[in-house]
Amino acid sequence: MKYQYSLILRLTLILIFTLTNFLYLIIKPLTLYSLFLIFLPFNATLKNSSIIINNAEFNLIPACIAITAYILLTVLILLTKDLTVKKRIKLLLIGFLLILAANLIRISTLILLWIYKNIYLFNTIHLFFWKFVASIYVAFVWIFLIKKYKIKSIPLIDDYKYLIKKN
Repeated sequence: MKYQYSLILRLTLILIFTLTNFLYLIIKPLTLYSLFLIFLPFNATLKNSSIIINNAEFNLIPACIAITAYILLTVLILLTKDLTVKKRIKLLLIGFLLILAANLIRISTLILLWIYKNIYLFNTIHLFFWKFVASIYVAFVWIFLIKKYKIKSIPLIDDYKYLIKKN
C-alpha cells in the first residue's frame, strides 16, 4: 500500500506543477535577478519582468525563463519509480541549476548581441536556441542525472510494469 500512496502523491505533484504556475513563481525571479546582477556593469535596471540596458527593454516571458524545461525535468523525476525523497530533491536541485546556468548564458549572450547591435545574429541564435537546443539540453541534463546517480528505473514504464504485475 505504501507504493500506491507514493504513486498517488507523485502524480498529484505532477498535476500541481503542470497545471499551476508554481514553478514559474520560483524560477522567474531567480532568472530575472540573476540576469540583473550579471548586467549591473551595464547600468541595468529592473522594471516588472524586464531588464533595461541602454534604453533597450528585455521582457522575460515564460518562454524566456524556459519554464517548460523545468516542468519536463520535474515530470521525468516524479515519474521515476524507486527514488527516495532525498534523491528526488537532489536531482531537482542539480537539474534546475544546470538549466538555470544554461539559460542565463543563453539570455546573456542574446542581450549582448542586441547591445552590440548584431540584430541578425541575435535573431538567428534566438530562433536556433528556442527551436532546437532547449529540448535537447533537457534530454542531456536528464541523461547526465541518471548516469551520475545510477538510476535504473524508466519513468512511467516501471510504474506501469509494477502495477500490472501486482494485479
